[in-house]
Amino acid sequence: MSSNTFDHRQLEIPPSIGNFVQGVVKVASGTILGLTMLTSSVVAGGLVGLAVSFRNLPDVRILRNYVPEETSYIYDIKGQVLTRLHDEANREVVSLDRVSPHLKRAVLAIEDSRFYDHPGINPNSVARAFIANWEEGEVVEGGSTIAMQLVKNLFLSPDRNFTRKVAEAVLALRLEQILTKQQILELYLNQVYWGHNTYGVQTAAQSYFNKKAADLTLAESALMAGIIQAPEGFSPFINYPLAKERQFLVLSRMKELGWITAEEETEARAQPLLVGRPTSFGKSEIPYLTDAVVKELSDRFGKDAVLNGGMRVQTTIDLNFQRMAERVVSEWHTQLYYQGVFYNYNQGQIALVAVDPRTHFVKAMVGGLDFTESNYNRALMAQRQPGSAFKPFVYYTAFASGRYTPKSIVYDTKKTYWDGKEYYTPKNYSEKYSGPVSIRKALELSLNVPAVKIGQAVGLNKVIEVVRTLGMKSQIEPVISLPLGAVDLTPLEMASAFATFANNGWHSDPTFIVQVTDSNGDVLLDNTPEPQRVLDPWAVATLNDVLQGVINNGTGKAAKMEGRPAAGKTGTTSSERDIWFVGYVPQLSVAVWVGNDDYKPLRDKATGGKYVAPIWRDFMRQALVNEPVHNFRYAGEFSRPR
Repeated sequence: MSSNTFDHRQLEIPPSIGNFVQGVVKVASGTILGLTMLTSSVVAGGLVGLAVSFRNLPDVRILRNYVPEETSYIYDIKGQVLTRLHDEANREVVSLDRVSPHLKRAVLAIEDSRFYDHPGINPNSVARAFIANWEEGEVVEGGSTIAMQLVKNLFLSPDRNFTRKVAEAVLALRLEQILTKQQILELYLNQVYWGHNTYGVQTAAQSYFNKKAADLTLAESALMAGIIQAPEGFSPFINYPLAKERQFLVLSRMKELGWITAEEETEARAQPLLVGRPTSFGKSEIPYLTDAVVKELSDRFGKDAVLNGGMRVQTTIDLNFQRMAERVVSEWHTQLYYQGVFYNYNQGQIALVAVDPRTHFVKAMVGGLDFTESNYNRALMAQRQPGSAFKPFVYYTAFASGRYTPKSIVYDTKKTYWDGKEYYTPKNYSEKYSGPVSIRKALELSLNVPAVKIGQAVGLNKVIEVVRTLGMKSQIEPVISLPLGAVDLTPLEMASAFATFANNGWHSDPTFIVQVTDSNGDVLLDNTPEPQRVLDPWAVATLNDVLQGVINNGTGKAAKMEGRPAAGKTGTTSSERDIWFVGYVPQLSVAVWVGNDDYKPLRDKATGGKYVAPIWRDFMRQALVNEPVHNFRYAGEFSRPR
């Protein structure tokens, strides 16, 4: 509202009115009674003339469409609050009928008991304030009504002086002409500052008593009303006894007005108050996730809309499920790094992403060990080489061409390639050759030479076309070593692509946001899945069958879960800088990456099959504890491509 702030120095009081006020001050040397009568005359009659004279005051008509800055909320998929987003004003706007009647009466009792009787200013209150201010030679008492406080907060500078008070009164009179009493009170209760960066009655009730404004008791309402004049000074978080004194004052005033009985006052005074805690600028429950949500929404809607627009953001994450994923990562990080399995533990990290293949909703996302130490989200941002975990894309392309089956023979023999700059001779991890092998065996044992040969046979541009279809956006070049993972990809890209395998070729864009609405419930963003079949069903079913063999008979044996079919692929870079396991069941696809932020090797002979597959299995066992066992579809159900 800074652009609408009124500077009292712009206010030019007409000479006739200035002389009139001076006359009132001279009369003050007589009796207080005379001063009161004259001041009341000024208030009741003179301000009408001032309203006509003050041409440079803000236009209060903009309040007809005024929307206060409002806090945005991010929730998990079950409605649990994960974090609140706001600038200075932590505020949730509520309608007047969602405010406790106790609070409305308590606020009016202490701030403006004649609210429904006056036209925006209370002559008696202003008269008393005028006398007190004249005696002190400065503004020491306001005499402000609810309407006057509202226009002061929205339009005027905070300076305490006579001219600002006059402008305040004029604007209050104008405000009462365009809004009803109910509208003014609703605006006021949503606008007023309640301390600790909390604005408005709803967020204040949540902060002070951990409940909605509609549910406040008389005792709680009286305490909140009592701290409005100096919210930090009277705050129960800072000085509980003083806050109770203010509560007693409000209750006494309510009884004096006849708004509560003596019994109600006594009961409210004696009621213990379970004071909550400040909620502004609290920590996120899942900082890696909420940080990613804020970035995506800021890119789409702008940062100001996210911080002040009152968005309600439902994510795809179940907080309890996420906590389980974080525990698994933490426990394995301790086992692998702090117990000396890997070197360089200060740089060591584990990232995990779990995607539901049926929706492509991200169900868990662990971007690193500790957000407070490093907010770099490796699950979304760390582009690391997947090693042999890339091979399934090559073999799917082969199956989809119609020229290959799992029984097709490929020769695991030495071959040298010229890439236009230098010669390249792929080698297997064992540095041995197996001669003629089936594609099934080549993939189960993660042989490198057959993967390169198949990549050349089907065309690397075809492979790239497939991974683009699966949603990968990272830069990919058709280098000869691409089938061995010579490309930088993120854990989210890998988990999402494998999720499409798990869903038999049906793909949606991965997301961690289900829906975004404004505070009125109007939908701003709807990520309801719209899956499309992007892969050949026979080729996917065939690949799923072979990748089950990786876990049952090959390099991924450490990922095997008894009684539950699963498919997956190990990944290890030649320098042992990155090790992976990416695997899935029909209900869940999970990518786990382990590496050092500084790209140093983990240790000699570190492989995804030995060190990462057990992490994946540990997570999946817990993640699927309540999930039924589902089998993958058989290739025989579909026609082979030709």
